[in-house]
Amino acid sequence: MNSLIEKYNIPGPRYTSYPTVPHWDPNTFSLKAWKESVSAAFKVSNEISIYIHLPFCESLCTFCGCHKRITKRHEVEEPYIETVLKEWELYLKLFDYIPEIKELHLGGGTPTFFAPEALDNLLTRLFDKAKRAKQYSYSFEGHPSSTTEAHLNVLNKHGFDRVSYGIQDYNPTVQKAIHRIQTLDQVQNVTHNARALGYQSVGHDLIYGLPLQTLDHIKHTIGLTLKMLPERIALYSYAHVPWVKGTGQRGFTEAELPSPQEKQEQYQWAKQALIEGGYKDIGMDHFALSKDSLAIAAKNGTLHRNFMGYTTERTGLMIGLGMSSISDSWGGFAQNEKDLEAYTESVQKGIIPVFRGHLLNKEDLIVRKHILNIMTRFETHWFSEEEQFSALGDSLGRLKSLVDDGLVEIFEEGLRVTKKGEPFIRNVAMAFDQHLHQKDSEKKRFSMTV
Repeated sequence: MNSLIEKYNIPGPRYTSYPTVPHWDPNTFSLKAWKESVSAAFKVSNEISIYIHLPFCESLCTFCGCHKRITKRHEVEEPYIETVLKEWELYLKLFDYIPEIKELHLGGGTPTFFAPEALDNLLTRLFDKAKRAKQYSYSFEGHPSSTTEAHLNVLNKHGFDRVSYGIQDYNPTVQKAIHRIQTLDQVQNVTHNARALGYQSVGHDLIYGLPLQTLDHIKHTIGLTLKMLPERIALYSYAHVPWVKGTGQRGFTEAELPSPQEKQEQYQWAKQALIEGGYKDIGMDHFALSKDSLAIAAKNGTLHRNFMGYTTERTGLMIGLGMSSISDSWGGFAQNEKDLEAYTESVQKGIIPVFRGHLLNKEDLIVRKHILNIMTRFETHWFSEEEQFSALGDSLGRLKSLVDDGLVEIFEEGLRVTKKGEPFIRNVAMAFDQHLHQKDSEKKRFSMTV
């Protein structure tokens, strides 16, 4: 396995979209075209997904690659919420009838930076001109040290029944290195409180490959996690991208990071322990108990992947609200201004605050489906002409090495990723990525695949 890691541990996308953000073509995109794409998607179905980015944090976690604003001034909450709601009004103007919200996720930043009353105001007014879909999934990201029973109660009142807590690692040395301090008692309390209040799914987010992290640390963290049995576990590979503006990943040296072989050893041990503990391996970095809807979706072949990661729900339109959020109309992507002041200024002027995007051509759409299939089902097919594209032969040619190494099986009208190949699923998807191979991509655009 070590030789395979050395061979395939290269920079590569995580494929929450295709084309990936660095390969969006500004020549295909305009605000006018984006509005038309949104309206067209809504006409197909009024069931939509919404992601709301709540960017504030009281302190900087040095492992984090998200867009955030560090502050202890909670008076920023109300103006930000007012801006998000004004942005929502701008999108509502594109709809001919009342949207039904099928999927809703609050991310950050730290959503529980906001007071329960502020979140209540946000969601009450969001639903003033929308309604819950008949089948829906609402979730939020909670910080173990700031999520209160009041937060859980308010969000549950609005239909939220899933929460994911950012744990990362329980070792004090690692926590200090990444500036993310929380105790086991805090995690146990917020996990218990969510369940007691009726949350159907509690998730714990863990990270391997962190600075100063060892295999013993992973064993300790996984052992404590298995005692609580969260319904979902995200076991993320630490993505070291300090060249990306604003990540804050400069509080330690690269020499303090585990080697690729050590990272893979951490992952393989954790994966085996989770499977032996009763979890199903959903896909890249996600595990769930068999009763959880994510495991059921994976078993039924209905698992989906978008900018929110793996999800059980699929809509033709996802609206991202808030600074840096990304929207997806299936035929196009658009990202909001990443700077808080620029985002606010655009919304106040009555302009949907996107600053870049991409409209997919016919070949993009075909390739997007194949990459989605690979990332959610570990296989894809090209039975019909509609599933074939001009560079299919080139894509299959790029897989030769992975086939030779027993990571992929190719048959006449499709391919399948083997169990041995599952840790290299990003490499498999990369073979289909036409933009990645057509352009001279900078290697430091992406994190390493292993």
